[in-house]
Amino acid sequence: MRYRREASASSQSLDEEAWVIQIRHHLEQEEIEGDDNGVPVSIFTVPKPLSNIKPEAFTPQLVGIGPYHHCRPELYEMQRYKLSAARRAQKQWGKLHCYKLQSVVDHISKFESRVRACYHRYLDFSGETLAWMMAVDACFLLEFLKAYGRRGEGESFARVSSRMENLVDFTRRKSAHNAIIRDLMMMENQIPLFLLRKRLELENSWGSNQVEEDLASMVSGFCAEISPLKVKPFSDKEVSQSGHLLEVLYRMMVPWPNSQEDQEFDQAEPDCIEPESYEPSTAGCCDRELLSSLRELFSSVMSSPPFRPLQSLLNSRPLKVLLKLPWNIPFLKTLIVYLIFSDKSNEERASSNVEGSISKAPLMEELHIPSVTDLCNAGVTLSPSTGGISSIQFDPASGSLSLPSISLDCNSEIIIRNLVAFEEASAPGPLIFTRYTELMNGIIDTKRDVALMRERGILVHHLKSDKVVAELWNGMSRTVSHNKVEGLDRVIEEVNKYYGRSWRVVMAKFLRRYVYGWWRGLTVVATVVLLLFTGMQAFCSVYVCRRWLSITAAPAG
Repeated sequence: MRYRREASASSQSLDEEAWVIQIRHHLEQEEIEGDDNGVPVSIFTVPKPLSNIKPEAFTPQLVGIGPYHHCRPELYEMQRYKLSAARRAQKQWGKLHCYKLQSVVDHISKFESRVRACYHRYLDFSGETLAWMMAVDACFLLEFLKAYGRRGEGESFARVSSRMENLVDFTRRKSAHNAIIRDLMMMENQIPLFLLRKRLELENSWGSNQVEEDLASMVSGFCAEISPLKVKPFSDKEVSQSGHLLEVLYRMMVPWPNSQEDQEFDQAEPDCIEPESYEPSTAGCCDRELLSSLRELFSSVMSSPPFRPLQSLLNSRPLKVLLKLPWNIPFLKTLIVYLIFSDKSNEERASSNVEGSISKAPLMEELHIPSVTDLCNAGVTLSPSTGGISSIQFDPASGSLSLPSISLDCNSEIIIRNLVAFEEASAPGPLIFTRYTELMNGIIDTKRDVALMRERGILVHHLKSDKVVAELWNGMSRTVSHNKVEGLDRVIEEVNKYYGRSWRVVMAKFLRRYVYGWWRGLTVVATVVLLLFTGMQAFCSVYVCRRWLSITAAPAG
């Protein structure tokens, strides 16, 4: 027992000494490299509420890039491709500059502190291991991206090396090519973009401007090829200022907060109200107008010859006596209120229970907006816009809703989910892309909605069916935090107001509010009235009561 205590104390002492040595080495390394406070964290871990919905959407399945998934055994199969890319790069360096991969590793080691600062999670790797990992991954990633570097306007993609031909397929028919695209767009599967630039600087003898141009050509060409939405032109400087591939794609798709385009898109009116439902703000006015119209219609119908006996009956003394009965007796009043409003109160209680459960689970919040089918039935016209997310507009005068064209394939769901996760983890401003996905989730419920958008040129997909596309959007996770984007919310509010003023919607609400909700009470009242009139008819068949009931026969002809 004493020996065990001494061994445990010795092991603890060694662990403490190793920790002190590691901290001292880290601080000394920072003094050599300089302060890294200016390096923002750009590679995050996916929030648990998002990753729990669909873990495979955030976990690489074929190739691991970077330290987060480096040690997963199921990704070792791709190591031979990555090592082959590193050997080819080393062979090329040997011909030109007599460089070896060790030179790249030594160069990356100088930026160890900067590399670690890019990652949100602590990296439990030694400096040498981390440098070798980054060097090999950078070689593989550059060789893959070189195929997307364009040589000039309108020219085809660059040549693909023979070893990469079975992985790169611009027709997107090879499963390995699509799997690599999905893995490279995962938020946890990234390496800092500046490492690719450092690697190109060692390979090429020309200036840094040419290196930035080549890197931007490869990265922006790749992102433009896989983007589901239309992307804006991206300068070489903007690419070099981005942290990694996923950030480049995000910034090409989403208006950046510092841009004039985003300021115009997010400019809010002072009285902008967040839409919580698509009830029309003028519901009372619409109901009064509808009641007035129905009253006039009823009066004209009752004054026609076929309904004159019924009108005489309604004006008769028995009915007037019946209406003067003491209906305000507590028992009768309670019974009538229960019969008429019991269903409505039950629905309200059920609705409040559902809303309460929704409020407890933020992932279940859904944007309130009618589906595409309902909008089209209400007279809203859908049309494709020429821009990206910032081009979403609604014209209340014509009822035209403009949405950006979106193209979906087998990689799109993974890309969209990781863009949402990246935005929630890093966006400095409003969650614009997340709000866009919520909008699409709200207006697409069934395959009919997808078909309508496809027929209007807003949605193009290469999936099995419209039903699969509808399931894709319906399965998209909602935002973790409260999300409000003034530009999009203003469009949503205007759409809801226009929809609420539609005569079909007003009529449906009137029937639901004044007819369907009272059917039990109306049935009871009609039954009571029928029984009373039946009894009175039986009474009058025995006794002559025409005189004291004051009912005059309708004139013949």
